Amino acid sequence: MGLMCKARFSFQRRYFMHHLGCLCRLNTVNRWWGRYARRWKHSRGSNNVAEVEANISNRPLTLSTGKLARFADGCAISQIGDTSVLVTAVSKNKPILGAGFVPLTVDYRQKAAAAGRIPTNHLRRELGSTDLEILTSRMIDRSIRPLFPRDYFYETQVVCNLLAIDSKCDPAVASINGASAALAVSDIPWNGPVGAVRVGLIDDEVVINPTRQELKQSELNMVIAGGFRSSVVMIEASANNVVQSKFLKAIRSGVSETQEIIRSIDSLARSAGKPKRTVQRFEPPKEVVDAVRNLCQERYILVFSDETHDKISRDKASNQIRLDNIEKVTEMFPGVDSYYIHEAFRIVSKEVFRNLIFEHDKRCDGRGLDDLRPISCDVDLYKPLHGSAVFQRGQTQVLCTVTFDSKGSALRTDPISELTGGPKEKNFMLHYEFPPFATNETGKVSIGRRELGHGTLAERALVPVIPENYPFTIRLTSEVLESNGSSSMASACGGSLALMDAGVPIESHVAGVAVGLVTKTDENDPTLITDYRVITDLLGIEDYFGDMDFKMAGTKKGITALQTDFKLPASTRIIMDAVQSATRGKSEIIKIMSETIRTHREERKENSPVEDSFEVPIAQRSRFVGPGGYNIKNIQASTGVSIETISETKFSIFAPTPSAMTEAKEMVEKLLERDRAPLLEFGAVYTATIVEVREVGVMVKLYPTMQPALLHNSQLDRRNIRHPSALGMEVGKEIAVKYFGRDPATGAMRLSRKALSAPAATVLNTLAELKQNNAHTNQAAENHSDSNDEMDSSNSTTDSVPDR
Repeated sequence: MGLMCKARFSFQRRYFMHHLGCLCRLNTVNRWWGRYARRWKHSRGSNNVAEVEANISNRPLTLSTGKLARFADGCAISQIGDTSVLVTAVSKNKPILGAGFVPLTVDYRQKAAAAGRIPTNHLRRELGSTDLEILTSRMIDRSIRPLFPRDYFYETQVVCNLLAIDSKCDPAVASINGASAALAVSDIPWNGPVGAVRVGLIDDEVVINPTRQELKQSELNMVIAGGFRSSVVMIEASANNVVQSKFLKAIRSGVSETQEIIRSIDSLARSAGKPKRTVQRFEPPKEVVDAVRNLCQERYILVFSDETHDKISRDKASNQIRLDNIEKVTEMFPGVDSYYIHEAFRIVSKEVFRNLIFEHDKRCDGRGLDDLRPISCDVDLYKPLHGSAVFQRGQTQVLCTVTFDSKGSALRTDPISELTGGPKEKNFMLHYEFPPFATNETGKVSIGRRELGHGTLAERALVPVIPENYPFTIRLTSEVLESNGSSSMASACGGSLALMDAGVPIESHVAGVAVGLVTKTDENDPTLITDYRVITDLLGIEDYFGDMDFKMAGTKKGITALQTDFKLPASTRIIMDAVQSATRGKSEIIKIMSETIRTHREERKENSPVEDSFEVPIAQRSRFVGPGGYNIKNIQASTGVSIETISETKFSIFAPTPSAMTEAKEMVEKLLERDRAPLLEFGAVYTATIVEVREVGVMVKLYPTMQPALLHNSQLDRRNIRHPSALGMEVGKEIAVKYFGRDPATGAMRLSRKALSAPAATVLNTLAELKQNNAHTNQAAENHSDSNDEMDSSNSTTDSVPDR
């Protein structure tokens, strides 16, 4: 017993000490967690909430940080009116060596909840990115990418989440400003900030950040992102043939307004920003670059001065220089990573390429700075096509085709995209394709972000010249067959030719050209330009080694579309020079295009689609449509036409060819002929045959091809009848009925046997007499009001209009 008590006491002691130790450890953890939580709370800036406001055109832009998403490297909430966007920026700490570009990803996502809606897809949730989201993401990317260090190879992601949206303010501009603020307050190396505004032009007056209603009245829709010293980082615009002077005025006004936003974001970064992190620089050692320069400079000069080279041969010759010398350089510097050696060759080749332009004002293919490549055009390539054209500029070749279809084929967007700035309906679409063989490569043939962006740019260039009320939906496809620069602008040129070949009455030709930039910068400030050259009609290699891809399209009158892609901020003077160079270039291209086809065809081609409309009496509508639309579907399947309802009695018919239209009309005529009703005389009495007896009345026919009409019990006799059998009604029996026209809503006949018991005498018509009367008269039945008056006079005071 004593041993048992001692063992029990020992167990209880160990149990007590175990829990006492757990309790002590728990207290230690709590104290440690309290210190860590306070440290985390301080380091993440939860108490460092800051907010700034910029007044832009009497519409305040509010930028705040420190409230939400504090795990992100940088976060900001951008609000204009009641439109709010949450923008986060996160960058990894491990670099991607050899990336060759800044691994930046921008994702703009619009949420249905922000507009007070539920997605209309089958899952009732947001799925993949829409076209509008992709285009907005690309625009944000082009606004912030130029200000990252060129050798920043750390994967970075900027996410823009739409929190709330009103019916007035623009979420895209708010997202660019939010991304600028998020990067500015983060520890990510970035040479910002930037500020963005949307610019409109209403009654020749510049409007900054117009509302959606104002934008519908505007001739111009331009988004400008500006940087320090009134520089320009990004421009994207669509315009309705705006002349050059007004366009430049809008650019200057927009850049001026961005400076207030930049000052506000800079203030926010000073008050709530984090110190920028120290990152590894991926620049090759100077001695490696000097060694490559000594070995290869002369050979690079010969390659880039040889005017006989084309794209393929020039690339091969340049690559051969690297292959011939890379082993020598590797032996000279055995401890240097291969990436830095390859980068040294790229630096030297780029340096030689750019210096030749500055020294001789001459380009690698022998052209001057403003010269265009040789251009050739051709139209009407294949007879079965509604319209076709091929546009060749140097080694860039684009095949464009036009297809017409019915208005029902127009692209309709979902309600959420419409609320967030997308179009409600598009009856003109341009689809751009860039297969890998266009650059002598292999790969998957798919439509990515780049293809969508290039196609949208070419589409915006052509939209202003498309007639507003054109009777067909137009699909223009642009397939790049060869590419050596500026394929999107070639698509605009080829599309204009194809539209004229198809007979679309466009006002004038549209042409586009890409303008490039080669700069010299300050040694201490790589964003400060000290000298530059503007070059017209970019080659692919000039885009790669240059600092700007400035794409502009328009007619002889003005500008219709513009998009820029900068590698460093540019001054407004450079923008003015680029616009003038592009204007001269597009005028020359339009002259060449006009030599091929000067204006649109007066008549469309023989195989072009046709459209017509026809009337169907409301009484025959159900027979024409058929059960579940069977008859219409049968006509469409048999002939390939499209039939759409315009009103209760009117239908439109679209046929891909005139022969299909003729065949479809014959089927419609044949279908309606079987149910062609004789012209019935209002108030006349006809002999009807009972075809069915029901509880509520009898179904009768006045002529063999007629659909049975209901003669209700209340219209069989002046007495109350519960069942037709009380009057001896049976199938096959003939009775006299009076005709009171048709119901205006359903088209059903209104018949009455009860009205014949009234004292007024009425003439009895037979079917033979009816046909004889129809042959001598073409008058229509009396209107609905006469119908009601006759019914009142024929029935007693207690009688009612026959049931429908």
